[in-house]
Amino acid sequence: MAETKQKGYARRVAVMLAGIAVMGVGVALFKLSLMGNDPSTAMVIAIGERVGVDFSLILIGMNCLWFLVEWRFAREMTGVGTFVNWFCVGPLASLTEKAVLARGPLPEALLPRLALMLAGVLVLSFACALYQTADVGIAPYDALSLVLSKKSGRKYFWCRMLTDSVCVAVAFLLGGIVGAGTLVCALGLGPFIQFFSRHAAQPLIYGKSAEEPR
Repeated sequence: MAETKQKGYARRVAVMLAGIAVMGVGVALFKLSLMGNDPSTAMVIAIGERVGVDFSLILIGMNCLWFLVEWRFAREMTGVGTFVNWFCVGPLASLTEKAVLARGPLPEALLPRLALMLAGVLVLSFACALYQTADVGIAPYDALSLVLSKKSGRKYFWCRMLTDSVCVAVAFLLGGIVGAGTLVCALGLGPFIQFFSRHAAQPLIYGKSAEEPR
């Protein structure tokens, strides 16, 4: 039994690692589209551009602040996935962006940028499905709305809307890009994440014929 649990945990960690790697690519695609990132990334990018520091370093720093809240009020949510997300998503996104730009400038026309954004939607949704379904630790930013919901008694949806709205407001005030990609991330990723969770993440973790344990 212990060996089975260990194998199951190892598989979940492997799926989480794959999700984080893919997430870095998804964030980079959104950034390259110039149509806006998810709310927290949009804020981090805006801060980085304002102070002249690569956004991956700003992201790690912001995660340090967010983690203080998670550790104080939701320590049970922390795990290996917390730290992998914390330290790896930003650098992976930066490396992907630089690798793409090294091949030459991207087209500035609307359709290519829209295609990049739509690709980012699918890639990021797939990554989130892997990372969330693995359930081996919540990212510091994601924990904020969960803690707020727990402490206030409000529904998670409204708490997530609040944290995302604050990020969007900060990004806008700092002159960051708040566009269609930001809106899609804030409101439209849910159905895609649910689809990939059911048809990709759960089969990878629990097997095609196995049901997710309750």
